[in-house]
Amino acid sequence: MSSNAEDEVVLPPNPLEGVPELKTTTLTTEDDKTAALKLVADSIAQQRQFASRTIMFHPLFIAAYVLLLAIMTKFLYKDAGDIGIVLTTGAGVSMAVLVAVRSCTAGYIHLAEEFTWAFATNEDGEQDIIIGSRYGEELIGALILRLERNSNGGGKKKSKGFKTGGEALIRAWTVRIKYRGTGVGTELLEEAIRVSREKLGNSAKIGFAAEHANSKMILPAMFNGGFKMKEAKAAKALEKTLQSMDPSKKKR
Repeated sequence: MSSNAEDEVVLPPNPLEGVPELKTTTLTTEDDKTAALKLVADSIAQQRQFASRTIMFHPLFIAAYVLLLAIMTKFLYKDAGDIGIVLTTGAGVSMAVLVAVRSCTAGYIHLAEEFTWAFATNEDGEQDIIIGSRYGEELIGALILRLERNSNGGGKKKSKGFKTGGEALIRAWTVRIKYRGTGVGTELLEEAIRVSREKLGNSAKIGFAAEHANSKMILPAMFNGGFKMKEAKAAKALEKTLQSMDPSKKKR
């Protein structure tokens, strides 16, 4: 017997079905803005871990730590029976050193606790623009943008509706840890550039503020190389994003 029925074509399931959409927009509600500020505050607190690692892996710190253990061993070790005492004391010394390091970097926790709405408000009482990236219902990235408009002939700033030119300052830029390296940060920068040009015009200068949310360095200068490298990397990311949005301005 023959059948006129055609074989059914079974399509493979869509691997992206059910995956939330990533949306990056200007935040408008107080709840969303508060969540974004909390995300920035978390990024400030997270600098404590980075600062602690910077100290512990610094050559001078390692040399001092090894010297301390060597001196301790010289005074305690007399024969094989002293190995237990040496190991126990060494562990205690190591714990004391770790506590000292954490104490030196505790300032970042205090900075995070002091981070408030005041940071995102200028001297005229105008709130900065807060941009957020949302993955489903979760806010995973935040950027705080301040617009500095050029003045008119009378020395007063024009109203928000006029594109007077000026400078857009990125005062905070962070992504939740588990989503870093996935392109979320670039989306935030792209949205910041679009908003800046929409408000100020295409001639607007865009850059990171000198006193951004993560700019405070509480350690001596010798330990701040890693932080400065992060700032340089952020500036390079912004430059690259600007070039990608202005193909005619790419370096040859």
